[in-house]
Amino acid sequence: MSERVIPGRRGGLITLGAADALWASLTAGGAVPTASAALTCSPADARAGYVLLGGRVVATVQASGGPCGVSEIEVRRAAAELNAVAMDDQDLVRIGLFRGAPQLVRSGNTPLRWRQRISRELLESGYAGRPARGEGGRPYHLAGIDWRRILVEQTRDRTVRTWWLPRAVVRLLDAAEHAETQWLQAGRTREESAAVTEPSARHGQARAAGGRRSADPPCPTVPLRPYNGELKGHLYSALSRKPGISRKVAGWTCAVCRTAPAAVLDHCHEHGYVRAPVCHSCNTQERPDHLYSNDIRVADHYTRLFDTHIGDWLCHWHRCLGCRARTTLPLPHLAAWTAYIACRSLRPTHPRGSRGRKPCGVLRVSWTGSHKTPRSCWLTVAVDFCPSGEHRILARIPYREAAERFGTWLTETAPAVAAAAGPDRLDGLPTRSRPVIADTSSEGLALF
Repeated sequence: MSERVIPGRRGGLITLGAADALWASLTAGGAVPTASAALTCSPADARAGYVLLGGRVVATVQASGGPCGVSEIEVRRAAAELNAVAMDDQDLVRIGLFRGAPQLVRSGNTPLRWRQRISRELLESGYAGRPARGEGGRPYHLAGIDWRRILVEQTRDRTVRTWWLPRAVVRLLDAAEHAETQWLQAGRTREESAAVTEPSARHGQARAAGGRRSADPPCPTVPLRPYNGELKGHLYSALSRKPGISRKVAGWTCAVCRTAPAAVLDHCHEHGYVRAPVCHSCNTQERPDHLYSNDIRVADHYTRLFDTHIGDWLCHWHRCLGCRARTTLPLPHLAAWTAYIACRSLRPTHPRGSRGRKPCGVLRVSWTGSHKTPRSCWLTVAVDFCPSGEHRILARIPYREAAERFGTWLTETAPAVAAAAGPDRLDGLPTRSRPVIADTSSEGLALF
């Protein structure tokens, strides 16, 4: 099939207006909603030398005295990558507001800083309803994605409002922010080296090119590398203080989803070991939904943690050498697993017409004591917000019994992870012995 001729095409370049129309037509059938003016409306700024489309940086080229243009091939590639993204409207990530109203951040045209931009617009709109369309210089889109159409507002106790976006969109915007950061760093490095070696060479090359110049010519970004256990056995308290660790982390892909760029070091709060570099989305997904320090609500995201993507998460959690040697999980995760998996059959249900029965209320699990004193640690699984007005305690389970149940379930669910776990799998553990923590509830028992 012959390719449609794009008006304004010159040597593979098309005008920004033609690129807007091409972007909108190519992404019209995708799962992620896009903006019709992705290259010409704020925060896109062709004068910066590039625009963001999805998770890709597309360079802009400006002829002397003429309009800016972009490569048609790059626009098509960015559209193809975006169309390949599947989006689940129910898998949401909270993006604000955290701990009260956000600070009013006046970010410039670059870099993207999409979380700050959204927080700023929510603050300016007074949190009332959906933010208005871009007017008066307000951002209309982020990296070509019309985030307003998929922004979800949730209200708790009729006072606290929170805002959510689908996880796929969060990962796209994180990838765009990472690609832009690499692009800007490469541009600065190139300019510094050119200023030291040949300060006048760039001007001569620009004149020889017939007047065509680029504010920031195309430069390939450094590809992300997969994480292969390079930080195994490191303690987070020591590694996080090393200079340059943030830049090193940003060079990996997320060790869980293996698609988005890594942003933080995930670590075990009980044993202190670094697990792996992960993206903001996966780090947020893993975080327990704490009501209090010893009380969590079993939210919807545990479906992915303990059901649909359980293999990836078990492998990730057991990157902690302490959890792997004990064949367990950190206490909040073990409590959530106990409520979600071990007590699933105890949860009451209510009829909901012809569609079967609906699980009762919301699961909540709390604990007394600590994993350091297993004999005195108990997990209490309860149901909140029962439609019939009941609040039931489903079970009270000792910590050691919960850990034994998890070990049995782990062997059946993820045999490869279970085979590498256990007290006889001490490879990679520090050679220095760890202090013994006495179990004061009984005689002759010790942990670790």
